[in-house]
Amino acid sequence: MKKIAVFPGSFDPITTGHADVVKRALPLFDEIIIAIGSNSQKQSLYSLEQRIEWINRVFKNKKKVRVESYEGLTVNFCKKKKAKYLLRGIRSAADFEYEKTIAHLNHDMLPGLETILILSRPELSSISSTIVREIIRGKGHVSKFVPKEIAKDFN
Repeated sequence: MKKIAVFPGSFDPITTGHADVVKRALPLFDEIIIAIGSNSQKQSLYSLEQRIEWINRVFKNKKKVRVESYEGLTVNFCKKKKAKYLLRGIRSAADFEYEKTIAHLNHDMLPGLETILILSRPELSSISSTIVREIIRGKGHVSKFVPKEIAKDFN
């Protein structure tokens, strides 16, 4: 049976932190699905199509990575894709506490779903899509915070 992991998020836009988590997780799984979720709590800055295009560009040469979108609960998407692993990046203690709670709830809803937490590298721990969006809105340069494959699209 294939080891499939789902890496959910808004990826609005994908950051160097996101890309690093996926690259470091690649040896652990047969397939990683980067899953762009529709979040009713967030207003996206970039269209779904644009985010998919960027992620595909970043992972163009990685056969084990694919990108999809979904609505609803992440556990339902995992079940549909037969994914037994949920991949998450952790930047801080606050992230850990939040992800731990969500992991327990997800496991209760879908027994057998394991959440794999990957600690961000120290130099990437301050980067988030939220902060990158604010820099973009403020007309700042984000090339240090987004993967090189898409940096030219912002500056």
